[in-house]
Amino acid sequence: MNPAEKNENEYPDSVADDEKTGELETGAEEDDIRRSDERSNENELRSLFEAVIFLSGEPLPISFFVKNFGIDPTQAKIIIDSLVDEYEERDGGIRLLEISRGYQFATSARYADQLRRIMGLERREKLSKGMLETLSIIAYKQPISIAEIDALRGVSSRMMVANLMKKNLIKPVGRKELPGRPLAYGTTDDFLKYFGLNKISDLPKISEIKELAFGGDEQ
Repeated sequence: MNPAEKNENEYPDSVADDEKTGELETGAEEDDIRRSDERSNENELRSLFEAVIFLSGEPLPISFFVKNFGIDPTQAKIIIDSLVDEYEERDGGIRLLEISRGYQFATSARYADQLRRIMGLERREKLSKGMLETLSIIAYKQPISIAEIDALRGVSSRMMVANLMKKNLIKPVGRKELPGRPLAYGTTDDFLKYFGLNKISDLPKISEIKELAFGGDEQ
């Protein structure tokens, strides 16, 4: 074969290879640009989420971000979890907490006494033993009627229930399928906030409480 003919035959292949390489490089550049845009959009959303939670006086659920930002629940959860981790790692005076089925900023518990003194805040009124006992029964047995609470406590609980309702820790949640169809009571979102819970299932199990009580008796 003539060397000149060989070179002519190989040249088109070389050009084709260069074109393929150029296409690969262009594709890689486009992927880099797309990933950069995605990171930029996510950072923008994180900042917006942070601002919205800061302005809100109530815990905001995942559904709020899905509805108002037009994203899916998984993406919203990932962004919020990254914010929660960021404030946790920072270990400063502010925390982003998952509470009462939503997310809300709160001050770090370790500064509670100092903040009350500096800001002139009143200490939260403690619940009486009877109110705590009644509230515990409602929390674990809800929905429950006053008669059922009385049977468990062995004393009248009507006043305790009334006081707990005034504090918005419990509320009527329907009626029991019993003679007279008495009102049934359950806990509120304020109950979750009061005890720093996200949902009612976050309460310690009865068995765990019994184990703690038994351990205390041994000491």
